Amino acid sequence: MTDTELLATLRGITTATITTVLLKKGIRRVWMRGTRPLAEGQARIAGRAFTLRFVPAREDLATPASWSSPRSTRAAIEDMPAGCIAVIDAMGMTEAGVFGDILAQRMKVRGVAGLVTDGVMRDKEGVLGTNLPVWCAGRASPASVAGLTFVGWQEPIGCGGAAIYPDDVVVADGDGAVVIPAALAEEVAHLGAEQEELEAWLMEEVKSGKPLPGLYPPNDETMARYKARKKG
Repeated sequence: MTDTELLATLRGITTATITTVLLKKGIRRVWMRGTRPLAEGQARIAGRAFTLRFVPAREDLATPASWSSPRSTRAAIEDMPAGCIAVIDAMGMTEAGVFGDILAQRMKVRGVAGLVTDGVMRDKEGVLGTNLPVWCAGRASPASVAGLTFVGWQEPIGCGGAAIYPDDVVVADGDGAVVIPAALAEEVAHLGAEQEELEAWLMEEVKSGKPLPGLYPPNDETMARYKARKKG
């Protein structure tokens, strides 16, 4: 499937289903701890990861002057392709906002699909006004240099306890953000779509009064009924 088809399929699959599919393949650490929607009701997003990394602030480097450096968050934003999801490693630090409204607006104009971080955002109302979907650990007034030094982009990072590599696939919804290893993305899309269809049928069975033993997880008899229903 094309990348467009892949991402469209993944936008129809919950992060809960994705974590279960990956769990069955032995991959557990994929949910990014602390990532919550900044706005209520944000639609599910899916995109290729564009990674950014902060380290703890060092006073000679973390200064307002650094914002004009060739190695800066501003330069990284200009490198972001349309449709990507910016994933920011802030080490879970919540004392300074990684990005604010002007940077978020530039990302929105460039067609970035969303931003995910284990850190926090500043300028909450302004960021909401950009309509850039954001998943983060909260809000804070201080600028990034009050607690963080930006060091680079498009390299492996950690975000909320999960390892993220450039071009991995990220999906985020009301339960938070998850990462799918790039090599597994197409398989997860196929298996996840099948799981969503099965679980929708199982939910109807539960609503109709069916007991859970043998139904969820489905035993052979339940699966036979499900497959017969699909053929019919």
